[in-house]
Amino acid sequence: MKIQFENNLEYQDRAISSIVDIFEGQEIVQSNFSVAKMTNNLFYSTDNELGIGNHLELLDDELLANVQNIQLRNGLPQSQKLGSMDFSVEMETGTGKTYVYLKTIFELNKQYGFTKFIIVVPSIAIKEGTKKTLEITRDHFKTLFDNTPYDYFVYDSSNLEQVRDFATSSDIRIMVINIDAFRKSFSDPTKETKANIIHRQNDRLGGLRPIEFIASTNPILIIDEPQSVDNTVRAKEAIETLNPLCSLRYSATHSQKFNLMYKLDSIDAYEQQLVKQIEVANIKLEDTSNKAYISLVSVKANPRSAKVEIDLNQSGVTKRKTITVKVGDDLYEKSKGRDVYDGYVVNDIYLEKGSEYIEFLNQEIIKIKETVGDGDNDYIKRLQIRKTIEEHLEKELRLKPRGIKVLSLFFIDKVANYRAYDEQNNPIKGKYALWFEEEFKAISKRPKYQTLFEKIDRDDVESIHDGYFAQDSKGRVKDSTGKNKDDESAFDKIMKNKERLLSFDEPLRFIFSHSALKEGWDNPNVFQICTLNETTSVMKKRQEIGRGLRLCVDQDGQRVRGFDVNTLTVMANESYEDFARALQKEIEDEEGIKFGVIEEHLFANIPVEKENGDIEYFGFTNSEVVYEYLKQMNYIDSRGKIQDTLKTAIKENCFDVPQEYEALKSDITSVITKIAGNLNVKDANDKKLITLNKEVYLSDDFKALWEQIKYKTTYRVEFDEAKLIEECIKHIQNDLTVGKIKYLYSKATNKITKAGVEIVEDTIKNTPLNSQIIDFNLPDIITYIQNETNLTRRVIVDILIKSKKLQGFKNNPQKFIDGAIKIIKKVMSIFVVDGIKYQKLGDEFYYAQECFENQELYGYLSSNMVENRPNKSIYTHTVYDSNIEKNFALEFNQNERVKLFTKLPSWFKINTPLGSYNPDWAVVIEEENQEKLYFVLESKGSDLGLDIKTSESSKIACAKKHFKEISTEVELVQSDKFKNFSEHF
Repeated sequence: MKIQFENNLEYQDRAISSIVDIFEGQEIVQSNFSVAKMTNNLFYSTDNELGIGNHLELLDDELLANVQNIQLRNGLPQSQKLGSMDFSVEMETGTGKTYVYLKTIFELNKQYGFTKFIIVVPSIAIKEGTKKTLEITRDHFKTLFDNTPYDYFVYDSSNLEQVRDFATSSDIRIMVINIDAFRKSFSDPTKETKANIIHRQNDRLGGLRPIEFIASTNPILIIDEPQSVDNTVRAKEAIETLNPLCSLRYSATHSQKFNLMYKLDSIDAYEQQLVKQIEVANIKLEDTSNKAYISLVSVKANPRSAKVEIDLNQSGVTKRKTITVKVGDDLYEKSKGRDVYDGYVVNDIYLEKGSEYIEFLNQEIIKIKETVGDGDNDYIKRLQIRKTIEEHLEKELRLKPRGIKVLSLFFIDKVANYRAYDEQNNPIKGKYALWFEEEFKAISKRPKYQTLFEKIDRDDVESIHDGYFAQDSKGRVKDSTGKNKDDESAFDKIMKNKERLLSFDEPLRFIFSHSALKEGWDNPNVFQICTLNETTSVMKKRQEIGRGLRLCVDQDGQRVRGFDVNTLTVMANESYEDFARALQKEIEDEEGIKFGVIEEHLFANIPVEKENGDIEYFGFTNSEVVYEYLKQMNYIDSRGKIQDTLKTAIKENCFDVPQEYEALKSDITSVITKIAGNLNVKDANDKKLITLNKEVYLSDDFKALWEQIKYKTTYRVEFDEAKLIEECIKHIQNDLTVGKIKYLYSKATNKITKAGVEIVEDTIKNTPLNSQIIDFNLPDIITYIQNETNLTRRVIVDILIKSKKLQGFKNNPQKFIDGAIKIIKKVMSIFVVDGIKYQKLGDEFYYAQECFENQELYGYLSSNMVENRPNKSIYTHTVYDSNIEKNFALEFNQNERVKLFTKLPSWFKINTPLGSYNPDWAVVIEEENQEKLYFVLESKGSDLGLDIKTSESSKIACAKKHFKEISTEVELVQSDKFKNFSEHF
């Protein structure tokens, strides 16, 4: 099978012409120089041979004009001066960057006669990948460019004749060289032996240095991943020794963009479906807080502190929250007495960037972004392998009939976890290999996968997975960084098999690798990437997903397009929300993308039709005028960040542009909308301060109402202990069932837009997995429940034993405790309501009416406020929290029998044994005979589905007794007692 290359992709042609057109006006011309002629392997004759190099005749101002025109048509910031002969092309990983710069070589030769090109790469991986692309595109380019003669080679210091041929050939010559091969130069001849061979004098080259032959050709450099090539002073100096005519810099993640000529970033690639869409999956434990869960989120120097995520006890329920800790803090106390944190006292917070950690007195250390206590790590990794196999086989079922082979890639933390050696130096399978084979054998036997194994022996598991690792001199695999000589063994194997891997005839489908494959290698048919790490992946998200972003190919080597086929599933060590957040930050940091930000040049390449029908561009000057207009209108801030005012204006179709650009309003609006993202916003100008209606506030009617409801009370509770125990037992038996802890498989699709990396809500899936027994210590259940209920230990023991539900405690201790506390509190609330007695504290204890004057209220006119009719309420507006409250406010305003109403402020509280209670409304109803009725109205009924078992309902029942104690004229009414307020009165 041979991969087919498309030569007419519009976005690639634009990238190519964006470089080729820099030299528009250049004549076909070459430079010549003398090269000593070799007569045999040892000696040179006195005759010279002709060297041939590149030559540039254009002046700097001509080049600059060309550059600016290209940048204008591509909608990029224009270079104000050339600065250097460095030109940048930004292309998202997987969109054919290598193909683009190779085709650019042939176009530059065709149009201007340039023949000498050097591709400088940062690593062995990228070098091998480039070499492979040159191999498999040879026939393609010969056909495309009428058999133009050319040759390429990978620089080898032991074969310097290649360098001489590079200098003397009149045909296209392409050299691929690793920056490490010429980074070590020298200035002191006595230290020459420490330099790379390319910088040393060589008798076989007439006493010259190889670098001199290369520099004489004035080569065009193509720098692949420049952020990793010339990222040091020494590397920059080494590049200069090549004496380049120009440097063409290609990357998806430039650290510095010199004369940016073309940009196809991750947003463009996603929107045009030029890469796979990303689906993020993870495996986590559900409903478990039985171990000391700690995640180190961040550290801070001043004051020295750390943010950690822990499980803490909050009102009888265990909740996961992020808290701030400093040296000396005890997580037992911070968690409100959770036994699992006993001994976790912060001893040190280490701040060195890249090595941050927190240490506890029990000597446990947790590194930045590391999590402990979140289940059995080995079992979670085994489940990751299982789900990756399942995802793989599901995709095979769909894609095999279309002639598409599916591959999966596992990144592992240690080679020994996949392949190790016994005492006799024989290779043995590590735990990942063993888990994989066991899981694959079990999953592949499911009947629905039967058709996938018609030509493949499913029992021959060893043939379908393999590891690609660096090897030492003895042939043993080892951990590596991907930059050493030993790594070439791994790359040779996987690069040379690139096409075979895509064939159904090759059984290999699952590839395990160490970090060596994090860049420089990809395969179009990688559909699953699983990261098996001890902790959260240290690999950058963009490196991780980059191995599988390329669009897939079928058995004819043809690209297959569309997200319905091209979906990359990333098995992550974090939630899809965290993955999306991290991916967006990396895109912002590495690509310089500013999500939701408008830049001055943004509108420059809007096409404008002239009167004669020709098309020109809006231009940078006009774009800058629009940008300044948006700033003046406060549509964007000083950094270009889109404000809600602009989103609202577009949403409500009241956005305007300067009059002279009215004809292009829709084009300008379209550009903004792509960046603005979600238009559902609250208008800051809609925000309003609510003031007191003094006339109503100071009226006799309101004073009379307040007199009825203002007084405070105290209470006591009496109940039958035996009956309480009996009811608690009955409800625990009937209502509390706690199964074993579940592992949950979650998955969601990421959407990359100009507004940010978003999660496509309707793709979120949560699936429980079968689980193993999880080892944990049983906490002190009696103390837990006693602290939350104040019942005696004897009563609690009696309830738990007689409920016969303690198996649930063994299955999931914390969930059982939380559930038992909730039930006991509910039962107690019933007894509290039946046995509570309120007593008025005295005439001097009350809520002062003046408190209303000390509270500022705000609301939004269009979303959570109702304007009150004059003389109806003490406030000019009513702020509502729900549609039920909104409807009540509207009806109070419209009902003529409502003399006065007000929403009671949050500080108006009634004490109950179950917590404080804040009623909703105070209302005065006027009957026809002038009799006035005073009500406190509760409008939460429809939301809560009020039931005497609920805590809120019990609080309301207590509040009724409170009001009966303080007034014979006021009544607390629940809204669920009647369908419509006006019907009741």
